[in-house]
Amino acid sequence: MLIIVTYDVSTETRAGRRRLRRVAKVCESVGQRVQKSVFECQVNEMQFEELERSLLVEIDESEDNLRFYRITEPTELRVREYGNFRSVDFEGTLVV
Repeated sequence: MLIIVTYDVSTETRAGRRRLRRVAKVCESVGQRVQKSVFECQVNEMQFEELERSLLVEIDESEDNLRFYRITEPTELRVREYGNFRSVDFEGTLVV
């Protein structure tokens, strides 16, 4: 399934800036950045639960915001893309 992860981490303190880096790092481990605080992640149910748990550990719920959007299949009908960024085709052939 395709998951869109968005977050807004308060960076007013040093601890907040560290949380921001850690949240981004967790997202980078499973997805691709499409905006500064927006990631697309192609995951199965178990990976999604692990991602959610990992991010909830990192954020401070009193200061930060974290949102997950499940994009239902078929994703090509749900996501339209414009501009110069081209996302990774998770279903396509991997070229190394």
